[in-house]
Amino acid sequence: MANHKSAKKRNRSNETKRSRNRIRKNALKGVIKKLRANQDKKSATEQLLSATSLLDKLAKNNLIHKNKAANLKSKLTRIVNTLK
Repeated sequence: MANHKSAKKRNRSNETKRSRNRIRKNALKGVIKKLRANQDKKSATEQLLSATSLLDKLAKNNLIHKNKAANLKSKLTRIVNTLK
């Protein structure tokens, strides 16, 4: 358990950041799931733009690795391109 004032503050800030990061990662999972389930090319293209933006933001903030973001964008683009 933290004894110093600064350590207690660090624990509070770490918990805040952890919950914020979990929310963002779960939002990404939901966006990807909706995009993969979509069958309409026009709406899937719009969803792809928002997913790409979200992936870039998460990679910029080091919530996911930049290569993982690039791989996901590539896979999702391939899925959207196969739709009719």
